[in-house]
Amino acid sequence: MPKLDLSTSPHVHSGDTVSSKMTGVLIALIPAYIAALYFFGLGALIISITAIGSCVLFEYLIQRFLLKGSLSILDGSAALTGILLAFNLPSNLPVWIVIVGSFVAIGVAKMSFGGLGNNPFNPALVARVFLLISFPAQMTSWPKPMPWNPAYLDAVTAATPLAILKGQFSEVPDTLNLFLGNMGGSLGEVSALALLLGLAYLLIRKIITWHIPISILLTVFVFTGILHIANPDAFIGTPVFHLLTGGLMLGAIFMATDYVTSPMTKPGMLIFGIGIGIITVVIRVFGSYPEGMSFAILILNGFTPLINKYIKPKRFGKVKRK
Repeated sequence: MPKLDLSTSPHVHSGDTVSSKMTGVLIALIPAYIAALYFFGLGALIISITAIGSCVLFEYLIQRFLLKGSLSILDGSAALTGILLAFNLPSNLPVWIVIVGSFVAIGVAKMSFGGLGNNPFNPALVARVFLLISFPAQMTSWPKPMPWNPAYLDAVTAATPLAILKGQFSEVPDTLNLFLGNMGGSLGEVSALALLLGLAYLLIRKIITWHIPISILLTVFVFTGILHIANPDAFIGTPVFHLLTGGLMLGAIFMATDYVTSPMTKPGMLIFGIGIGIITVVIRVFGSYPEGMSFAILILNGFTPLINKYIKPKRFGKVKRK
């Protein structure tokens, strides 16, 4: 009589792996990376290589000498954290500050919780906020976009559109330049066109679903539209302006959709996205800081366990009684 092999769930496997998912996200980031290289040149190249290399190195060293477990640097998660961190930094940031940010992202926000799958907060955003608080001058000095700019530390700086909206400067770029990315800002946040191409790839490949990014973008559009209609003199930023500026699209598409730190169910994702959108608008419009996307995502990361607890999927095989 043949023996039965007993094993714990899950008993169905989709064929997806961590490395395949990470590779898919990295591919989706290619258009935004090309845009970053075009607008910021040498600085974008130096920042991205430093961030990716140091993130991979720190994860290797921590696993090899502290945790003494199996190595995971080949699954692509450390490299993805590095490029997302670079995308949240200005292109003239000194290399040593980038390395500090990489250590915070990997050593503090990821590996101290047990590595991939255990971190409660998005590592790249934790590092960005840490650097913003620790080095505010360097983190808010935005190089002026110049095609294939060969300058790095001595790049000419310019204001971001959101800083202009706060009344610090006078001239706001037109909608076309905002859409294409010809404006000051972090490496990966400037080109809405490139980010939307990445979103299309992620949705077509079913790496993510539409629930989080669309709920964030739609919430920001609706609430900024209501404020603008109610008092256009006080709230001069139009809904389209808010969609195309700052880290909104980068955060909505690539940061908030992190598998580990976002809710599991589709209704939970919608609540998660709406919460991020509302907090982002509140910080942008009523706060002294022009951008609120990073803070909003981290705050909702903290609520993710609560959302998962109270909004659960239907148990497999459960029959609803009449």
